[in-house]
Amino acid sequence: RISISCLLPASWHFSISPVGCPRILNTTLRQIVVIGILAAAVSLLYYSLVVIRNKYGRAYRDKRFHRYLARVTDTEATDTNNPNLNYGIVVDCGSSGSRIFVYCWPRHNGNPHDLLDIKQMRDKNRKPVVMKIKPGISEFASSPEKVSDYISPLLSFAAEHVPRAKHKETPLYILCTAGMRILPESQQKAILEDLLTDIPVHFDFLFSDSHAEVISGKQEGVYAWIGINFVLGRFEHTDDEDEAIVEVHVPGSENKEAIFRKRTVGILDMGGVSTQIAYEVPKTVSFASSQQEEVAKNLLAEFNLGCDAHQTEHVYRVYVATFLGFGGNAARQRYEDSLFTSTALKNRLLGKQTGMTSDSPYLDPCLPLDAQDEIQQNGQIMYLRGTGDFNLCREIIQPFMNKTNETQTSLNGVYQPAVHFQNSEFYGFSEFYYCTEDVLRMGGDYNAAKFTKAAKDYCATKWSVLRERFDRGLYASHADLHRLKYQCFKSAWMYEVFHSGFSFPVSYGNLKTALQVYDKEVQWTLGAILYRTRFLPLRDIQQENFRGSHSHWRSFSFVYNHYLFFVCFLIVLLSILLYLLRLRRIHRRMLRNSSSTSLWIEEGLPPQKITGPL
Repeated sequence: RISISCLLPASWHFSISPVGCPRILNTTLRQIVVIGILAAAVSLLYYSLVVIRNKYGRAYRDKRFHRYLARVTDTEATDTNNPNLNYGIVVDCGSSGSRIFVYCWPRHNGNPHDLLDIKQMRDKNRKPVVMKIKPGISEFASSPEKVSDYISPLLSFAAEHVPRAKHKETPLYILCTAGMRILPESQQKAILEDLLTDIPVHFDFLFSDSHAEVISGKQEGVYAWIGINFVLGRFEHTDDEDEAIVEVHVPGSENKEAIFRKRTVGILDMGGVSTQIAYEVPKTVSFASSQQEEVAKNLLAEFNLGCDAHQTEHVYRVYVATFLGFGGNAARQRYEDSLFTSTALKNRLLGKQTGMTSDSPYLDPCLPLDAQDEIQQNGQIMYLRGTGDFNLCREIIQPFMNKTNETQTSLNGVYQPAVHFQNSEFYGFSEFYYCTEDVLRMGGDYNAAKFTKAAKDYCATKWSVLRERFDRGLYASHADLHRLKYQCFKSAWMYEVFHSGFSFPVSYGNLKTALQVYDKEVQWTLGAILYRTRFLPLRDIQQENFRGSHSHWRSFSFVYNHYLFFVCFLIVLLSILLYLLRLRRIHRRMLRNSSSTSLWIEEGLPPQKITGPL
């Protein structure tokens, strides 16, 4: 026998006996109604909990495993009607032009271990909200009063996309790079002063003195490193044993136990003029000399991406080094200058005319077989003809690495902390990708042996054959004749920089060359907005803590609040129904008792005590 009791203002209970169907059929209509209501309430509550669990479980799994893959939702137009969406603006003022990026992110989830979920804003056509203008901001060095007018179209463009109600809380950062760095400090200050004075007059964005500055090459490298690792999800915490993790000794807490977290990736970026490397140094480094330690201070960046300065889960130590003159085009120019000088000297000493006429060209191993080129200096022309010898080309350019015998050094003898090659991963951008993909068609996972063979074959192929392949469209769409002619040299240069300059072993297999990551162009501006807004989640976390300690209930989405309300409404309704039924039963019992008492009195007998369940 199953007994169910409800202790309300009036107590009530009933029993259900499982002995056969007839007993059940004899159950009163009131009991059947009550049982039906209870079953409906329990079913609805169970359904609500299952839906919520499935919804949030799926969202968690998506965030854990697929958050950074290129999904349809990543390319959807930004919902500007969402009041919980925040915005941020970064203007990249480069040497050739200025480009504005608009980012957005939802309200922080309240977990201090998580960073803001920042994405590029997309317009109604699902295109990234980006705009570029020319020339570079450094062109206004002599007329700084025109800078605000120059940059105004970019800010007007952003103002049209960011909802008007959000302007006053949208941070604006104007960060200047290479072009501004070469200007005198007085001219830099005049340009920044004009921006800080005029922009607040015409725009309502959150723009303070610290939001406009000339950033160093080191800062730019750190921002690029943050951007790529954020896109790859390497700042998220994980309990998955299959994830690649590293042991990290947090700077400033050497006496504490090391922590384990996701392995971050390093970046290699070879442009036309410079080459840059950046990677995390998870353990305390040692120095060969006091001079090396002094140099290292300018190359190691220690920062905290967490929203709370006391949290050490997001403290990183990153090595960043930029090498001017080691870009692909600059390296070729250095090579040609050296070639011209050394050949002219030999001609004077030996009385030869090598390279001075097209009939007696200099045989250049770094050009494809039979390819012709010219070097012009001081009104003189030097004629070149390629021999396509990849190994000899590598041998000739090795001295341009400027390596020294000192330990832990890389290009130009610059300090470089040890890389744990067995437990590391690198991404190569710009020339690292172009050299492997444009004509060799092997971008992606880098394999030194396969790359060397492909480069050798390319260099040894006659120029006429390469031109024919080009005309047939066998190379990448953006590859041109300039790429074809200097592919042999740049392949050798990239190989030497990677293996000789940065000392990566030939067997290293964790380099990926890429133009985009998950169909997204990774800009250093993403890292900049992430780093500069890192303390904003603290505000949301404090607000959540102020509301109470039951954070697990507050984490339910507003979408499901009506389920909880409906359940509460049913419980209240059921309580009222039970209460009314109990009152009705008490009323009937009182009527029966009063009628029995009257009957005893009429017959002249003393009233008997009536027993029954209360």
